[in-house]
Order: sequence, then C-alpha cells, then structure tokens
Amino acid sequence: MKLSIIVPMFNEVDNVPRLRNELLPVLRELAVRQAVEVIFVDDGSRDGTDRALRRTFSHRSSDQLRFTAVHHVRNRGLGAALRTGLAAASGEVVMTIDSDGSYDFSEIPALLACMGPGVDIVTASPYHREGNVVGVPGSRLILSKGCSLIYRLLVDRRVRTYTSLFRAYRRAVVKNVWFVDNGHQAVAEMLVRGILLGCKVVEYPAVLQRRSVGFSKAKLVRTIAAHLRLQFLLFLYRMSLKDPVWLALRDRAAT
Repeated sequence: MKLSIIVPMFNEVDNVPRLRNELLPVLRELAVRQAVEVIFVDDGSRDGTDRALRRTFSHRSSDQLRFTAVHHVRNRGLGAALRTGLAAASGEVVMTIDSDGSYDFSEIPALLACMGPGVDIVTASPYHREGNVVGVPGSRLILSKGCSLIYRLLVDRRVRTYTSLFRAYRRAVVKNVWFVDNGHQAVAEMLVRGILLGCKVVEYPAVLQRRSVGFSKAKLVRTIAAHLRLQFLLFLYRMSLKDPVWLALRDRAAT
C-alpha cells in the first residue's frame, strides 16, 4: 500500500536539517515495508527553503522512497499548500505533517497503525485523555483548544482535537472531501466536512510540543475569523436551516 506524506512549508529553511536528521530515518523505516512518496510544498518562501529542500532531498530518492518539491511563486496560505500537496499525492493513504516537529516524527508509524479496517481518518490528538501539551505558547493553545471545544459541541463530541495538521486520510477522503479556506483553518474544515459526510475518525493520543526553531506563521486574527465563519454555518446547520448551509458544506464531488 503506497503512502504519501505532504509537508507544507513557509520560510522554514532552518527546519530543513531537522527534517533530514529526524524525519528521514522514519521515512526509510516506512519504505522497507511500502512505497513512500514525500511531497514538500514550499508556499512562496523568501528564505531559501525551496533551494535547501532540493539540495537536501533531491538525491535521496530511491525505488521505494521518492521526494518531490513543489514551489508556490507567492505565499498563498496553509490551506492552498495542502490543496497543492493533496492534488499531487497518489498514495492509498495520505498523511499531512508539520515541518517544525510540533509532533515527533517518530510517532508517524504508530499513527498510521491506527488506520485499521473501516477507519477513514486518523488525527493526532494532544487533547485526548492520553495526549499532552508541552511548552506551547498560551495564545496558540487557547486558539487550538477553544476552537476544538466549539467544534466538539457542533460536530462530534467524541473527537477532541480538530486543529492538528498531523493527520492521515484514506485516498477516498482526499478525493471526495474538499475545503475552501486557504489559511490554517483548512485543517479543521477538512476534518469537519469528513465527519459530516460520514467518515470514521480515530484519534491518536500525541504530545504537542513547542517548536524549537523559527515561529508559527499562522495569522491569529484571520484564523480566528475563519473558524468563526465555519462555526456559524455549523450552528445554522444544527438549528435545521439545512438548505443554504448544507450546500456551503458539501464536498467538491457533489457540486
């Protein structure tokens, strides 16, 4: 079963050595058992991220492990970078991960092992009772926990974390579930749409860590506004105002 791993990046040149030292050994371990493709999406970086990726990974491809770097000419946002990566992915399972090590790369095999029969999405969950958060700035934590709490109330109380990029999907989910946001809210939007369309979601308890290099590129006010818009639509939907709201939440294949 082929695995695709998408790594969106924006001005993350300082994290390229970390990807080489910490992610590459995990990828090689995975490639022993299955074909793996890794798609780096450089979202218009101005610090040489794209050059560093090509210099570090272009010569490391093999029959079982292949690296591709896609470059956006301008910065378009995390959601747009994910859309580019998902369109290029060909694996039966597609995983998206953070480039900054917010979740330990060594957890990838264990998360993928949760993709059992009948499971459509596996998402890392620091808010799972067995998960944890270490050293994350309060502003980021409040946004993540607050948004996830509201989504729990509006969508599915059994799912505790809605904002984690560290996540795996069946190919059918990638093909049929769409999202419209170009920013960080796209991560929650794709999970919400998947749940509303009947996808079975499993949470993998994980530890969310403070990044050790660089800083978060999320635009706080814009991200909050995007979450509030989607949550308002969900509220209307839950209040049985189905027609306009459900059309706004439908997947691409149905439109």
